[in-house]
Amino acid sequence: MVKERLISLDVFRGLTILLMTIVNNPGDWGNVYPPLLHAEWHGCTLTDLVFPFFIFIMGVAVPLAMPEKFYDSTTFNKILVRSLRMLCLGIFFNFFGKIQLFGLDGIPLLVGRLVITIAVGYALMGNFSSKIKNILAFSILVIYLFLAYSGLEAYHDVRLPGVLQRIAIVYFVVSLLYLKTSQKTQIITGVILLLGYWAIMTLIPVPGIGAANLEKGTNLASWLDSILLKDHMYRETITWDPEGILSTVPSIVNGIIGLLIGQLLQREIAKTQKVQKMIIAGVALIIAGLLWSIVFPLNKSIWTSSYVLYTTGLATTFLAILYYVIDIADYKKGFKPLLIWGVNPMIVFFTSQIIPQVLVMIEFENPHNPEEQINLLSYLYSFCIAPFFNNPMTASLAGALVYVAIWTFILWIFYRNRLIFKV
Repeated sequence: MVKERLISLDVFRGLTILLMTIVNNPGDWGNVYPPLLHAEWHGCTLTDLVFPFFIFIMGVAVPLAMPEKFYDSTTFNKILVRSLRMLCLGIFFNFFGKIQLFGLDGIPLLVGRLVITIAVGYALMGNFSSKIKNILAFSILVIYLFLAYSGLEAYHDVRLPGVLQRIAIVYFVVSLLYLKTSQKTQIITGVILLLGYWAIMTLIPVPGIGAANLEKGTNLASWLDSILLKDHMYRETITWDPEGILSTVPSIVNGIIGLLIGQLLQREIAKTQKVQKMIIAGVALIIAGLLWSIVFPLNKSIWTSSYVLYTTGLATTFLAILYYVIDIADYKKGFKPLLIWGVNPMIVFFTSQIIPQVLVMIEFENPHNPEEQINLLSYLYSFCIAPFFNNPMTASLAGALVYVAIWTFILWIFYRNRLIFKV
């Protein structure tokens, strides 16, 4: 069996990462259209679909990337190293803005940080032998942990969890499940994880707080984060992390359901039958998620079991539609821009979050107020984009779309030159 590349899956991945870029880079965080913000707590907005969709897509891709279910120490090592590389890339985002070098400040410090970024990016995305990949990934992880727990002031509160970190963990688990278990075992594992998480979150009292609850900052997942991730959580939440430890458990099921869909797409049956099965499964998951949400609300921050079912149901349904249109009806016109995004997601993940931090570090005299400094990011938005719009929310969205346009051009160059960056 040979590897099968699904254009529809690449397009779905491209749409997902493009949407991620939009929601992560508004022109003005104080003026954003509600669908482009996460739900305050319970609920699910368009933005809340991005992360679970990406995990689902990763799950679908696992059997397509490994059509032969062959497991040995070499295969395990490849999975482990790829997971570690993703983990280390994710953690670096959190370190970038805290890097200190010999007392440097301003532009010299920025240059130093960029040099380190290039070195880390090359070490984690470069094409080396398995042995070198192993050494680099483990060494970088050890350096991160040393800096985070060394007591050094600059890194004492650096965040350790994150989006890529969670994806890395799910990829590791799902890949091993695929290679070592049957589909029946995968389904049972998913059911146990979702039911177990629901029971843990709703039945076990929270130490030092009281009865089990699903409120912000006082639920069991938040308590565990405050114990195991003390001082190393998302800075805006303080006492819990949206990509925390316990809430990572149910996110594995997003990957498992994607894995099951990926195996369905590999089956030797008519493509139209595959679409029918995916639509049925997608609708069933959506309904199950909405019904479960009555007692276990949809919530991305604590990644509730109902949220898993609902988001994977939407993802399955949407992929089925794309699969029919692109891979069955062979209608590919207009999808090229999304395809360009979809084949090169890792470079966008790694650098699109670094660039805004770089622009913020470049400061100069505000031409409209010489008494204050303004950073380059604020300047570009305030003087080159915002003045053209009356509605501040539209201006903010335009800022994000300009950033997307720039990235589309960059990715088009990569695509034309067949440059694909992988971990």
